[in-house]
Amino acid sequence: MDRLASFGNDPFDKPPCRGCSSYLVEPYIKCAECGPSPFLLCLQCFTRGYEYKKHQSDHKYEIMTSDFPVLEPGWTAQEEMALLEAVMDCGFGNWQDVAYQMRTKTKEECEGHYMKNFINNPLFSSTLLSLRQMEDHLSRTADTAIPFKPTDDPPRPSFDSQVSRDMAGYMPARADFMEEFDNYAEWDLKDIDFVDDDSDILHALKVAVVDIYHSRLEERQRRKKIIRDHGLINLRKFQILERRYPKEVQDLYDVMRRFARVVGPIEHDKFIESHALEFELRREIRRLQEYRREGIQSFCGAKVYERVKRIREDERRKRNMLCDVLQYIHDARACQQWLHKQAAILLLQSLRSAPPLNLTGLPGTEKLNEREKELCQVVRLVPGAYLEYKQALLNECRRQGGLRLAQARSLIKIDVNKTRKIYDFLIKEGYINKA
Repeated sequence: MDRLASFGNDPFDKPPCRGCSSYLVEPYIKCAECGPSPFLLCLQCFTRGYEYKKHQSDHKYEIMTSDFPVLEPGWTAQEEMALLEAVMDCGFGNWQDVAYQMRTKTKEECEGHYMKNFINNPLFSSTLLSLRQMEDHLSRTADTAIPFKPTDDPPRPSFDSQVSRDMAGYMPARADFMEEFDNYAEWDLKDIDFVDDDSDILHALKVAVVDIYHSRLEERQRRKKIIRDHGLINLRKFQILERRYPKEVQDLYDVMRRFARVVGPIEHDKFIESHALEFELRREIRRLQEYRREGIQSFCGAKVYERVKRIREDERRKRNMLCDVLQYIHDARACQQWLHKQAAILLLQSLRSAPPLNLTGLPGTEKLNEREKELCQVVRLVPGAYLEYKQALLNECRRQGGLRLAQARSLIKIDVNKTRKIYDFLIKEGYINKA
């Protein structure tokens, strides 16, 4: 029995049966005496004793099959060839599509088997040793060569993870997307073949299909350029940068986003920044006009006015609460609903004083110093989110030359008490300075 089939998995890749001209399906028979071209028969023709010219039914034969393990149990030779073909078609690392093309193994099984038997196989040690010796020889002969050693391994998010969805399927290790725009554009070309006996109309039609394919490739590259120029890969960081603006500017940002691809990234950012500055100036002008209406003539008096104004607002809120109690006291059902609402508020306040957060095993903890770890435990903030908020505040402070608490609160949309603690901590540690 010959256990090394000379053809691939696809029956259309094999010559047809010499007896019935049907496509061969494993196992099939190969004559060991007829040659040099292989004389192949299906099992049905072989059992009938098919003979043709020099081939006789009593010739020696070989059973061609790939249904046997080669490298490890559970993986047949046919599956080994299917795995190699799938990796060649889908690309190394794209295990989800590799498993989908094989249909008999999961992506974890495909990845583990390929890494074990084709990447980390000790049978290749002699080849690797010769390569290392060659590299040592080149390093000794070329003293001016500067080796490149990357300092940081690019992230490799899994296909169905939240990080991969936030990054629109982008794979940093491959510098490409998991799924391209118009992903099946190449399918229209798979059956096109230019031959000499094509008519003029058929030739022109094939050329038109190729031109259409080129236009779809240009559209794919145009979209990649927009994503790269505007920094749209990481959705979470993009949203954090967008939230640094007040609500009115965010609405304008959302409306004008569709025109960003026309004016370019720098011009678009200048346009949004100018409107944000206009909004800040108008709000400051309204605040100064309010001081003037109230007869305030100095900034010291303005501080006293703001403090008294906050106290007045608190008193008004308390009076409204008392009015609610007096209003619902004669209505049992309304009073019960109001009590449930107040109990929910008290429960939320009690949850804010929860025990410190355990940072063991959380990603990003190793990037924090001891004081930052203590802050994340007290504030109950995961290290990854803290690092993003810190970087956003540092960038804004560097851009404006200083940062106010109100700007920090508009930049990171979390609990105001947590924002104040992060802001005070960064001020105390000297990371940022007040405006």
